[in-house]
Amino acid sequence: MTMTGQDTEATRALQALDDGRSSVRLRAALAVGTTPDPRFVDKLVERCAIEPEFFVRDTLTWALTRHPVSLTLPRLLGEVRSERAQARSQALHTLSKIGDRQAWPAITRALLSDSDEEVARSAWRAAVVLVPDGEESGLAAVLATQLGRGERETQLSLSRALVALGDAAVPALRAATTAGDRHVRTHALATERLLNDPDAGFEFAIEEAKRIVALGGSGQEGR
Repeated sequence: MTMTGQDTEATRALQALDDGRSSVRLRAALAVGTTPDPRFVDKLVERCAIEPEFFVRDTLTWALTRHPVSLTLPRLLGEVRSERAQARSQALHTLSKIGDRQAWPAITRALLSDSDEEVARSAWRAAVVLVPDGEESGLAAVLATQLGRGERETQLSLSRALVALGDAAVPALRAATTAGDRHVRTHALATERLLNDPDAGFEFAIEEAKRIVALGGSGQEGR
């Protein structure tokens, strides 16, 4: 059987995704996304799980979004159950970019509270994109269980996810402002401030929340 020029180019692109040079892998991912081919999907998903460079991973995700959902969705849903944290995280990130709500059942409580913070952040972002109409309050309640977790980057990511849910997040946030853990109370108050005033800025909201908590308040006074 004679290989066509197109077959040869596809083979070269797939091989280049394993090149030791990140610049070569980046060009290969761009080429694969520019000329989508069903034969690329498995390799793209596999590479996402092990690619060390952020910009290459992001381009791999872009390349996957260029392929039919009917091909990418089943592979990505399998990856969110992987034992490899990067595989879970990148699959969730890609699902958020594809935005097909068929993926919603895969966004489990276990992923939303994953011990790996990058996986959890990816799950939060994917969840607010994929959540079906009417289920936002339930999602907010689960996300609120993660308040107070991690350092600034993780807390900001969670706050953004809760703010994206809008008014549906209010009951869960208000309940969290009376939690026993001061870190939870502080994070909840800061997130509530951002929900009410998106221009406030996370650092300002956190510092304001710390002052309220230090004074023994819950932020609910006068309501």
